[in-house]
Amino acid sequence: MKRTIILLALVLAFTATFAQKGKVTTAQSLKDAGKIAEAYAAIEEAIDESNPKAEKSIPWPKTWEVRGEIFQAIGQSTDENIKKLSADPLTEALNSYKKSMELDTKGSDSKSVKIKLTLLTNDFTNQAVNAFQVEDYNKALSSFEQILEINNMPIVKSDNPDAVDTVIIFNAGLAAYNAENYEKAIKYYRDAAKYGYNGAKTYSLIGAAYQMMNDTTAALQALQEGYEKYPDDNAILESMIQIYMDLDKTDEALKNLEKAIAQDPTKPRYYFAQGALFEKLGQEQKAIDTYKKTMEIDPTFFNAYYNLGALYYNKGVQQVEVANAVPANEKAKYDAEVKKADEWFAQALPYMEKCNELQADDKMVLESLKNLYYRLQDMDKYNAVLDKIKSL
Repeated sequence: MKRTIILLALVLAFTATFAQKGKVTTAQSLKDAGKIAEAYAAIEEAIDESNPKAEKSIPWPKTWEVRGEIFQAIGQSTDENIKKLSADPLTEALNSYKKSMELDTKGSDSKSVKIKLTLLTNDFTNQAVNAFQVEDYNKALSSFEQILEINNMPIVKSDNPDAVDTVIIFNAGLAAYNAENYEKAIKYYRDAAKYGYNGAKTYSLIGAAYQMMNDTTAALQALQEGYEKYPDDNAILESMIQIYMDLDKTDEALKNLEKAIAQDPTKPRYYFAQGALFEKLGQEQKAIDTYKKTMEIDPTFFNAYYNLGALYYNKGVQQVEVANAVPANEKAKYDAEVKKADEWFAQALPYMEKCNELQADDKMVLESLKNLYYRLQDMDKYNAVLDKIKSL
């Protein structure tokens, strides 16, 4: 009799264990049949710690592998009711596959889990791209990081241990930068730079991230590092020049502009920047020459015409002050000084007229023209400009 009871107890225990493992099999069958909600309910019952019957299915690796599949299916679904089942289904899928591998000490299911993890990276990639498009950069960053986590798992990396997905690393940097997580952006950009991904541009982005952190010293160091590696790339030089200009380090900016011009003498903005720096240093003739060089390369470069016109105009204003300082009883001297002022104004005029030709409604240009026509006593043009200003 006792033996019969013992045998019966064993049968009941086996039946209970089989029942819960059967719940896992049922969940998989439901998932395969497209019944995702029912599959989700079944698999959650199989891992419910408050359910005594789940005692055997919770430590079973297959339970967590199937759960990963179900959450992956939730993540792939376009049905709003299915999507409501989980706020972050792909993360749940990844965590479930990791749990399965942790429990599978013998590696019995490693091959099938490896395949599912590889497929999961595609889902995370799609999720990252979609998040980027709707400007959810934190979500995009998290998704790229999860791809990198999968790629670095020994089970995945074993086939190609030297493989590095530089595209994902770089995109993680872009997502981090847009999410204003500049420290992470720098980390991923530097990882991408180690493998030469995107060349000099990556170093420019590192510099930009440091600038967003108000660390211009580190930005310049990163850019200098990039310039040493890619000495023919003007993008890095331009970034360095801009920082030096922002810091009022005029001499350093000029040195780098000379390098930039030597590498590419066809870019008008280099000459324009050089002209502005020369003017800042009081080297007016050099400024005039470089502004004219800018116009020669690009006859439509508005700022070059404006700066040169303003330079001559300001010289005229300074000369008017000289004339006004002449004693009232020295009329001949006063007239001579005024004439010098008018000569400066006459030199400014064609450049301001060109500015007006390029940007007809620019109010600063129109005000300058109004004053110039008045100084040069061209009242018809003065009145025409005045009417234009009133109409704006």
